[in-house]
Amino acid sequence: MANPYRGEVAIVIEGQTRIMRLTLGSLAELETRLGSDSLSEMIRRFETGDFRVRDLICLITAGLNGGGWKVSEEELLKLNIEGGPVAVARAAAHLLKITFTLPGEGDVE
Repeated sequence: MANPYRGEVAIVIEGQTRIMRLTLGSLAELETRLGSDSLSEMIRRFETGDFRVRDLICLITAGLNGGGWKVSEEELLKLNIEGGPVAVARAAAHLLKITFTLPGEGDVE
């Protein structure tokens, strides 16, 4: 079960619940993969909707790696994610929100 106070978000892949979490290491990985100059630039890309599907895959992969499940983007693309693209987009948005919101600020699901 995901613990929102640790910045965890659950996603179901191949019928198995996986936990995502953006640690400092996974954020650094994400910055590099997205070619971002800064953390704020990377976040702004998602906030403004100026992202690609590939960016979502990078974000989900970084979250899964930060959550302890080591998977590559190529491997993730071959797997069935319950709920399809809509679930991926929602999980990515929730992961960013929960990572950069303090407990008690906003809604934590």
